[in-house]
Amino acid sequence: MSSHDIGSAGPTVPGDAGRRDVRPTDEEFYASDRPANPALPEDRPRGGVPGEALRHRGTWSVTMIVLFVLLVLFVGIWAFP
Repeated sequence: MSSHDIGSAGPTVPGDAGRRDVRPTDEEFYASDRPANPALPEDRPRGGVPGEALRHRGTWSVTMIVLFVLLVLFVGIWAFP
């Protein structure tokens, strides 16, 4: 009899004599792909150093570009109504 015959029941669990669809419990199923230590430290911790000022780089350059575009728009409307 080969292992693919219908008569082979496969692994059995005590108390499940005759059952062919023996399935793991939820804990066993989900524990199979978890690491040994599932509580890993964060690789990118939130927050930061207390008191560290938030610095926006390029704020003045963006402001000047927007003002320039608005100036060109208004001059264009004024010059070519």
